[in-house]
Amino acid sequence: MPDSVVLAVDFGGTKVEAALVRPDGTLVVGSRLRAATGRSAELHDLEASVAEVVRHALGMLGELGSEARLIGVGIGCAGPIDREAGAISPLNVPSWRGYPMRALVERIVADAGHRVPVVLEMDGVAIVLAEHWVGAAQGAQNVMGMVVSTGVGGGIIAGGKVVVGKTGNAGHIGHVDVAGFEGENTFGNAHVLEAIASGPHTVAYARRNGFAGTTGEDLAAAYAAGDPVARAAIERCGRAVGQAIASATALLDLEVVAIGGGFSQATPDLFDFIRAQIATHHFDYVRKVRVVPSGLSGEGPLIGAAALIYRADLIPA
Repeated sequence: MPDSVVLAVDFGGTKVEAALVRPDGTLVVGSRLRAATGRSAELHDLEASVAEVVRHALGMLGELGSEARLIGVGIGCAGPIDREAGAISPLNVPSWRGYPMRALVERIVADAGHRVPVVLEMDGVAIVLAEHWVGAAQGAQNVMGMVVSTGVGGGIIAGGKVVVGKTGNAGHIGHVDVAGFEGENTFGNAHVLEAIASGPHTVAYARRNGFAGTTGEDLAAAYAAGDPVARAAIERCGRAVGQAIASATALLDLEVVAIGGGFSQATPDLFDFIRAQIATHHFDYVRKVRVVPSGLSGEGPLIGAAALIYRADLIPA
């Protein structure tokens, strides 16, 4: 269907984005728009942001010609989610708890005159599908896709099929305990990976040790300049991520882990720290897992959301 497109929506802790995506995984030029979310956003602000980006993308359909057809909508959301209900409770967006995200998008799309399937999954599912489809994990059958950014998330493909779990939250690696580390008590547990290794929590660790910057970009710049506190913070992040990956690989016998997200790009050395930690594991098959940067840059979450429609054959009903 050369004229078919999918509306992709990615909802996260700092922004929501939407775009039209073609069957080859490329974004329709001009269809991508982002709007703010965040911890301080109120319910009506979040609804307005989602509506803005979705309507913008839908408005680009007319630019594709009279034969263009919208065949579905894929939504990747920060978790946890309730897959059956289509509801989301993103940890970093406290105004939405049990919010009916799928119904909101269905209503916006229907108001624009489209009656198409709308699929919602945790953002980690979208990420791993994108990497498996057109990214860094093509051809692999046992994969984890990860995001290290405002939060830490993940998704799993095992035996060539996506693992979603009973509620849709399988792959939530950001909320596994990482022994030997202590981070921020944001979630009521300072020992989970996200509390230690996300961008904001890595910056918080550096600030506790005398760093004056306030953002992940500040920390990356200080690392590049040779700041020892920045180095210690990013190395700590890498060791924690590596330990979590090693545990996941011991459980799932993974072939490859592809990592994206803004903070994963702080320095290429982050991947060296991750791999060095995995190399200390006592099982040979764990040490063999390949850890690679995402092959999709910042478009990965939207490509993955579109894959919820295009690669639906890999997702359990």
